[in-house]
Amino acid sequence: MLEIWGRSTSSNVQALMWCVGELGLAFQRHDIGHKYGGNDTPAFLAMNPNGTVPVVKDDGGDPIWETGAILRYLGFRYGVVPFRPEDLLPRTRVDKWAEWAKLNVALNFTAPIFWRVVRTAAKDRDAAAIATALRTLDQSLSIAEAELAHHAFLAGDEFTLADIQFGHVLYRYFDIPIERVEHPALRRYYHRLMERPAFRDHVVVSYEELRVS
Repeated sequence: MLEIWGRSTSSNVQALMWCVGELGLAFQRHDIGHKYGGNDTPAFLAMNPNGTVPVVKDDGGDPIWETGAILRYLGFRYGVVPFRPEDLLPRTRVDKWAEWAKLNVALNFTAPIFWRVVRTAAKDRDAAAIATALRTLDQSLSIAEAELAHHAFLAGDEFTLADIQFGHVLYRYFDIPIERVEHPALRRYYHRLMERPAFRDHVVVSYEELRVS
């Protein structure tokens, strides 16, 4: 069984839990981080010296940290084709899009936009910085739009690990009050993700506890 440390409102934990749900894995999760604390204790830092979530132990094994590494581990150990391809070239295509999504979408949305809109008091929000960040993010979303215009999912016609790395931020992207450029293929893709029970269970999660008024 998986033992998982990380609060349900962490977007990185949501990506992990979505993967766990898709694979149907048994787990025990501990709320750690943000208002729950616990990520600066000696016991937690012994597992992850960075003090970040999520952290996973599989059947009591060594702790694994960094979300992308955890997702790949779970995909390799428990995933099957096409979720985690066995052949090198298809697997590399999935890895390529997963890495791209982390660096160009998740990182360009969570802190530059979500934190500034939700986790910053209204009087302290920097509208110009948010607008600039949205323009940067849209450049990447336009790349995804072009891909999704030809395929049902990011790395092709089947749901893969790349969709978890990309899609886990889309609930918040479409939910928060921001100006969005309309991307029809991206919105259709988002609706397809909303049809997945594991996405609804682990990603469509209230973030009210993070809000600063």
